Amino acid sequence: MPDADAPLKLKTARTLKWNTVDRLASQVLYGVVGIVLANILTEEDFGLVGALLVFQAFAIIFADSGFGAALLQKKDPDDRDYSTVFWFNLVVSVAIYWILWFSSPLIADIFQGDRRLIPLSKVMFLTFVLNALAIVQTNRLMKRMDVKMIAVSNLIAQTGGGIIGVALALGGFGAWALVWQSVALAGIKTGILWATGHWMPTCGIKKDSLRKIWRIGFSVFSSSMLNTLFQTIYSFVIGAFYSLASLGVYTQADKWSKMGSASMSQVLTASFVPLLAKFQDNSEDFKRYVRKINRFTAFILFPFMTGLAAVGEPLFHTLFGNKWDAAVILFQILVVRGIFVVLVSLYGNYMLAKGYGRRLFMIEVVKDVAIAVAILATIFFNSVELLVWGQLAASVVTYALIVSMVGKTLGYGIWNMIADLIPFAFPSLVMCLICLILGMIPMAPFLTLVAEIAGGGIIYIGIMWWWDYPELKEASSYIFGRFRQK
Repeated sequence: MPDADAPLKLKTARTLKWNTVDRLASQVLYGVVGIVLANILTEEDFGLVGALLVFQAFAIIFADSGFGAALLQKKDPDDRDYSTVFWFNLVVSVAIYWILWFSSPLIADIFQGDRRLIPLSKVMFLTFVLNALAIVQTNRLMKRMDVKMIAVSNLIAQTGGGIIGVALALGGFGAWALVWQSVALAGIKTGILWATGHWMPTCGIKKDSLRKIWRIGFSVFSSSMLNTLFQTIYSFVIGAFYSLASLGVYTQADKWSKMGSASMSQVLTASFVPLLAKFQDNSEDFKRYVRKINRFTAFILFPFMTGLAAVGEPLFHTLFGNKWDAAVILFQILVVRGIFVVLVSLYGNYMLAKGYGRRLFMIEVVKDVAIAVAILATIFFNSVELLVWGQLAASVVTYALIVSMVGKTLGYGIWNMIADLIPFAFPSLVMCLICLILGMIPMAPFLTLVAEIAGGGIIYIGIMWWWDYPELKEASSYIFGRFRQK
């Protein structure tokens, strides 16, 4: 009997494939360029740009205003909706840019009074204007579950931005290499999407469209604002109260840890929110897909993140020698924290796809209260490492509270949510233990890294195969079968 869901499964699999290709290729390029820059530039160079990223993160949220997520959730957005969001985002992003332009001396005063931040900020903040121009083009492709061109544009942009960044770093331009790398990346990506998107805005801002989108967009915007506030507060605290060099170390640990967690969150959102939105009115089908997504996420997330934490030391020593040793323990803690960050983000996407946009704000409040308590409990010890341990503790508490809230809201149950994850936790812990044992054998860092990755991977896949996990079979079937079709 034919599978009625087969066309949708294949479309979802292709979307997942291209989102995964996008993130993997982008992160490989980002990683290669990051390795080169980390070996050339100083801790202060990264600290200077890290300080600017605090303000840029808020600018990006204001420019989007939650409308990007609202378009994804809306069942059938029309051209009026897309045009309204485009013009609104453009007007807001330009206005915020000029506010930040005139506020650049105040930004410098906050971070040790370093006047180098003034010209750097005026150029760096161009990136969120360029990114705002690409929001609608990107979301139109995501809504159609046709994300191939997004992957291509990201790949070309990462390459072009990386070349510019490395060239400037080798030329002795310091922090400017990081700034122009970011600007070039945003400009190239936006240009490609406009050149290939075959879409132009057909009208101005329409009040009826704005009101409809704002109902969901405002909830996403509010939760995103709080999320950004508490994601960047650590950079703000370290840069303002410790030193820009300490911020540079933290920025490196945070950047490399987020290559895993942030990428996975983006892949899951782009792949599954449009899918789940189709079943928002069918409770049984919605819960059926939630279970599948929970298990698939755990199948990938647990081994990847625990393995990344286990290989942290040989990874940093292979890439950077001993230059960034102070960042290793921070990296490992943040990677483990990333497991809970991805899961909480996934559960928030369930709420979004179901149309419960307002409850995203409740989820964000829970997260941020936990983070605030952790900061207050650790900030007076004058230790960056203790601050990061506080981040991990806050994320564990947040997960425990959120899984209960979301399970009850979906009618799926907290124990079902947890039970979907447990089968993948034990094999991941065994894999991690094997990696740590292999790390005790005296070898060069690169050989230790290879041994841990190979040994851990074989153990995890072996356990999956021995216990006959369907997720391994489905992934293998698609990769080695349908993957060749397109």
